[in-house]
Amino acid sequence: MAGGGSCRPEGRALAGELVGLTAAIADVIQPLVRAGAASARLGVPETAKAPVAAAIAARHGQPVLLLVPTPARAQAIFEELAFFLEDVPLARLPEREALPYEFARDDPSVWVERAHALGLLRAEGRALVVASWAALSEHCAPPGIEAEGITITAGMGIRPGDLMVRLEGAGYAIEHLADQPGTASRRGGIIDVFPAGAEHPYRIEFFGDQVESIRTLDLASQRSTGRVDEAVVPPAATSSHAARDAARALAAGIDSDSDDADLVLEQLQVIVTGGRSDYQGFFEPLLYESTAIEHLADGRLVIFDDAEDGEAALATVIEHERRTRAELEGRKAIPAELPRLREDAEVIRAGLSGSAAIHLQRFGSEELGAKRLPLAATPSFAGKLKPLAQQCAAWAKQGRAVVIVSQQALRLAELLDEEGVSADLLRRLPERPEGGRITLTPIALGGGFALADLVTVITDAEVFGLRKRRRPTRTRHGIRSDLVSTLEVGDYLVHADHGIARYGGLIRRTVEGVEREYLELQYADNDRLYVPADQLESVTRYVGPTDHPPSLTRLGSQEWSRAKRRVKQAVVELAQDLIELYAKREVARGHAFPPDGAWQMEMEAAFPFVETADQMLAISEVKQDMERTRPMDRLICGDVGYGKTEVAIRGAFKAVTDGKQVAVLVPTTVLAEQHGNTFRERVAGFPVRVEVLSRFRSEQEQREIVAGIASGEVDIAIGTHRLLQKDVQFKDLGLVVIDEEQRFGVSHKERLKQMRAEVDTLTLSATPIPRTLQMSLVGIRDMSTVMTPPEERQPIRTYVLQWDDELIREAIDRELQRGGQVYFVHNRVHNIERIVTRLEKIIPEARIGVGHGQMPEEQLERVMAEFGVGDYDVLVCTTIIESGLDIPNANTIIINDANHLGLAQLYQLRGRVGRSANRAYAYLLYDKDRAMSETAQKRLEAIFEATELGAGFQIALRDLEIRGAGNVLGTEQSGHIAAVGFDMYSKLVAEAVSALKMTVTPDIPAGPEPLPPAPVIDLPLSAHIPETYIEDVHARLAVYQRVAEIESVEGVAAMQEELRDRFGGIPRSVENLLYVSLVRSLGRRAHVESIKTDEHMFHLRVRGGTTPGMRSAVEGLGLKQVVVGPNQVRIDRVGAGTNWMPLVVRVLRAMRGIAAAG
Repeated sequence: MAGGGSCRPEGRALAGELVGLTAAIADVIQPLVRAGAASARLGVPETAKAPVAAAIAARHGQPVLLLVPTPARAQAIFEELAFFLEDVPLARLPEREALPYEFARDDPSVWVERAHALGLLRAEGRALVVASWAALSEHCAPPGIEAEGITITAGMGIRPGDLMVRLEGAGYAIEHLADQPGTASRRGGIIDVFPAGAEHPYRIEFFGDQVESIRTLDLASQRSTGRVDEAVVPPAATSSHAARDAARALAAGIDSDSDDADLVLEQLQVIVTGGRSDYQGFFEPLLYESTAIEHLADGRLVIFDDAEDGEAALATVIEHERRTRAELEGRKAIPAELPRLREDAEVIRAGLSGSAAIHLQRFGSEELGAKRLPLAATPSFAGKLKPLAQQCAAWAKQGRAVVIVSQQALRLAELLDEEGVSADLLRRLPERPEGGRITLTPIALGGGFALADLVTVITDAEVFGLRKRRRPTRTRHGIRSDLVSTLEVGDYLVHADHGIARYGGLIRRTVEGVEREYLELQYADNDRLYVPADQLESVTRYVGPTDHPPSLTRLGSQEWSRAKRRVKQAVVELAQDLIELYAKREVARGHAFPPDGAWQMEMEAAFPFVETADQMLAISEVKQDMERTRPMDRLICGDVGYGKTEVAIRGAFKAVTDGKQVAVLVPTTVLAEQHGNTFRERVAGFPVRVEVLSRFRSEQEQREIVAGIASGEVDIAIGTHRLLQKDVQFKDLGLVVIDEEQRFGVSHKERLKQMRAEVDTLTLSATPIPRTLQMSLVGIRDMSTVMTPPEERQPIRTYVLQWDDELIREAIDRELQRGGQVYFVHNRVHNIERIVTRLEKIIPEARIGVGHGQMPEEQLERVMAEFGVGDYDVLVCTTIIESGLDIPNANTIIINDANHLGLAQLYQLRGRVGRSANRAYAYLLYDKDRAMSETAQKRLEAIFEATELGAGFQIALRDLEIRGAGNVLGTEQSGHIAAVGFDMYSKLVAEAVSALKMTVTPDIPAGPEPLPPAPVIDLPLSAHIPETYIEDVHARLAVYQRVAEIESVEGVAAMQEELRDRFGGIPRSVENLLYVSLVRSLGRRAHVESIKTDEHMFHLRVRGGTTPGMRSAVEGLGLKQVVVGPNQVRIDRVGAGTNWMPLVVRVLRAMRGIAAAG
């Protein structure tokens, strides 16, 4: 929405990398698709449907609806269209995510997306909306009834309160921070609003009752960036107050005969009284009979993609809804006689009959009444790269434009160059491709096509014979606040000088007429310490390696300094070991592998997903290490399912193609089998022999595999510690991959240490490691983190419930109906069999397996493997699955007595499901007959609300990371982390490492000299943030923390500007707070230890005493109110009068200049 833009919703911001191809297609097909033709049938190859739809939409002056058979197809084509469109708003009409008639809370982003898509259909001007038959047939509010959008212009007269009421009426959620589409927030005369479907929020500043300015907003910094004249805010919900009558009519027909019916009636009542229900997604299809078709004006163009398939898919959805409804009514889980959720195919067809229609048909031909467009599928090269180069050169010679769209564009360009074929490598293709030229673009596209004899598009599908699937990702909005800004009373904190305390809240106190805010820290024996809120640099949140609360430090005792001393000692020893190891490796000589060849490229292109940025970085770091002569020793951290194995596979393949062998060590037999299958699958089609050496192989098979390893016939050997036994001798070992090293015993680790000195080693860890620790160890331990999850579209739906047989039956049955499997976690071995018996009664048709840590290892592994291949429907187990198998088919987890488990455990257990595109469910059960502790309640709440930005989620992640730190550094370090808290531990590691680096390996560049501690400041100023200025306590704490971290004069100026921008005019007490921050920053650089005030003087005490240079600099100012002594500089308070504030700054600046020069 640019300044002065017209009043229409904004589409998705498009990259349009291949928009030049769209123009080329549009030129050719325009004459065939005459504007105004009532209907046209076009034969189009599957791979060309997205660019053809884009070409039609780009040349059509009105919104176009693209109707595709299924939701999966809608998502795939929607993602491809983004490459072919520019300046044409693009949106997808999403389906409701919940199950039919499931009374569940909404995912607000779906409704924002839906309202945005419907807005585009109604608007004037070009737009393309993608919908599946299921999405189009759902009931929704008709146009005119849905909430109205708002256009805000600079200079318009409206009161801030009235604008907030209108935004709420348009479906916007009022939050403290507008960090998601469909949210708004207000701070006095400033309103931030994030319009539905927009890429960024707007900041609207008022002067009285008039809009003074409208600016765009940068989410990460919360600062405004550029001015605009107008902001168009489309509705964020599709129904509003007009829903009251429909809700009243629906409520009248519902009998209150069960608790569930009462819940429905209760929420209906909220709508009847004009309130906002959290169950909008449940009610909207029931309240209205119209569909999205009503939002499409007559005469608009509809593009059908294989309409017959769409009708069949819709019939399946309707039948599923009918069955589900009958079952739910039978159990009285929903009121009887609720209306249908959608219309059938006949009604949809009739509704669209008034629109111009273009049918895209895969097999459309002239005989069947379709025009065959001059488009054809590109021939396949199946990995044969030489013929590819020759064919591209031949096409170019004929005058064709050749466009190669590949994730491997860079390497293909090198390959073409080697074959003497010149090609251009471009990030995007903004213009029509030029005849006779070959262009490469690094993008993942579904498939190629040839347009007449003008253009040929080749993708990875044709080059390597496979298609990359893009893992659907959501745009992640929002800023991550530091953990201090999410502090709750009762949380544990660490003060750098005084130790571990409990947080008692933010308290305002007035001392000698000066008002300030303080954090109350509660220590042992009821002692209290009050820390000024503007001096938070010494306070961090306590995060330890376990869920157990730490013991509070006794103030005034030597406890804390002793604990710090002990940890310091341990940390120095640890750092010394690491640095010695590093120094040894630097001089060791190993095998340098050659750069990647054509086979490597072909194998990598066969990876069925688009790599995440983290994965790409890790892969390139591993390859660089392998190509050096020193032996590689790299650690890769990241959760299960984040793609670490793929990094290892590529390293292994690189080693094998250079004639070396690879050993892959895993902690369990089941994991060995799983890796075996994965590796075999990925290197299929190449002459690479992969063998798994484990207890699942017979004696004879084991002997044969060992012989194959010795003779060099086995290229990749995967196994448990069996691979480390004396009888296993590799002919030419080049790479060792170790999965979950912390789970191997001490003797095995010694053997691994020997291997490390001689060959390249790659270690994988499933627990993430904290970034701070990674930075502390930089230069002495090579690490890569794979932290971007291959995010699927649907978040895990979590329920916290009491045990209920009926509910458990329904949860398991629902999963089995869709062909999935269920984890049932019960963390008590002594009565696990009783749970199995109970489940067998609840759902007798389910095949149930049992797995726990007290079983013989072999039996447990067999059970896990059988569950992995689908022999059981339900696995009843203890938390052993916490770090284990990756079973994409298990998408429901039920955790019994969840209140007894820690937050990190719950988070990791819940992460066992939701690894495929299916919606995953997590049920956290508690016993209704037993009292639950407050912390257990908090944990369940945190996991229930564990969104990416929630503090609960971050703490769980932090807990996990700290376990990861223990795994990486050795378990004995966990005790030290517990003693001082994680942040203090990281700081001590960083100090130890930088001190040792200078002595042991002086060639490693040292970091900048650390600043001395900040001075203690006591000035006669009320320096605090009033509640009236920043109301939200967490936002206030976050600002205090940011102010405490300011280290320069420029930083103070920037903060001043940011506060004015975000919260309006700055009150006196906040100006004072920034002044104190400036004084602290200058004092720190001038080596000032403290700035104290008495009735007559300001005392600036210098650490180590004043220097002759400092004395002459201060005296050179010629200020008679300033006296320089041997240890301090005194400023006459009475003589300075009201002008003392700039005077203090002048003196500190003079002192700073000398200290810096010294």
